[in-house]
Amino acid sequence: MLMVGNLFTFMSFQMLIPTLPPYIKSIGASGLEIGLVTALFSIGAVLSRPFIGYMLEYKARKPLVLIGAGMLLAVTFIYPLSQIVIVFLLFRLVHGLAWGWSTTVNGTAAVDVVPNSRLGEGMGYYGLSITIGMIVAPSLGIFLYQVTSFSNLIYISASLGFIAIVLLSTVHYQTPEAVKDTKREDLKFSYFGSLIEKSSWYPAFITIIATFGYGSIATFIVIFGEERGIDQIFLFYLFNAIMASLSRPIAGKWFDTRGPRGIVLFCLAVTFVGMWVLSFAHSNLMIAVAGILFGIGFGSLIPTLQSWTLSMTAANRRGVANGMFFSSIDLGIGLGGLIFGVLAQFIELGTLFQISSSFLIIAIVMTIIESKRTKASLREREA
Repeated sequence: MLMVGNLFTFMSFQMLIPTLPPYIKSIGASGLEIGLVTALFSIGAVLSRPFIGYMLEYKARKPLVLIGAGMLLAVTFIYPLSQIVIVFLLFRLVHGLAWGWSTTVNGTAAVDVVPNSRLGEGMGYYGLSITIGMIVAPSLGIFLYQVTSFSNLIYISASLGFIAIVLLSTVHYQTPEAVKDTKREDLKFSYFGSLIEKSSWYPAFITIIATFGYGSIATFIVIFGEERGIDQIFLFYLFNAIMASLSRPIAGKWFDTRGPRGIVLFCLAVTFVGMWVLSFAHSNLMIAVAGILFGIGFGSLIPTLQSWTLSMTAANRRGVANGMFFSSIDLGIGLGGLIFGVLAQFIELGTLFQISSSFLIIAIVMTIIESKRTKASLREREA
């Protein structure tokens, strides 16, 4: 039920992701301001997560989950009120604050009900609610944006958010004993301490690098389709969703039996190829092929990195680690959207995707280096 509720949360939110950039462009936004649609949202999410990560060290899960879902629903309703770019961007910042809260508490609630021995598989299944929401909902959002008004799009998004609240209210949450035994007065809040979990910072850093490269696609995929005259851009999301759903459980079991590094390298490599296929796309067929590659690669990469992050973290610090992980995603995509938004004013979007793919190569190299370092450290301990 938590997975289904989280699916509706992501559906409600993600159907706005590809439609907000062309909408704000239609009311007069520049390339930089289009990039700010993603960047300001990410800044808001990153700012809020240390506070909710701190609260997850001593508070029960259910009220935090429902507050987060309620805030997302409230913010969604205010978008049609703005026809002014600067006000619209302010709404995005507030939306980011609510999103940072919700994703952190929902992910932590999921970790609490998954046995440690099946963490990769369990979070892989939970991650399907994220991936399907991230991939199916944009297709729905694009379709609605093309056939109806922006206000109607918002109302449908809000309806999905309301369903999410109803579903999440029925979940039987499990709060770890270490959290139940902790009192607020026993903890000292440190913004930096609640922003970064030192034991698992490395996979979170890999996440930033990988999602930075993805930021160009998250921001410009719809505009790319319009410029190339591709009328079925939703195929990218559709085939992405299908392949991610099929490959995610397999990737989770690979993680549990062989560890994270091999599957991370595989996913990064497939995503890199997918980004280059997308950059050359001028037809619906090429868009579908790119979606297949992204579903196999990026669709399995994110939950694998999350499982890697959480597997290195103590139970009472998983809220902080989960917040750090999602902040890494938002920071990577947000910075990518901002920087590539500036570059998009000077270069063609296909070339932009090729440039952004270089960050996946950087992530591959860093993962290989870390793997060799870890093996060397283990040999030293055995000696």
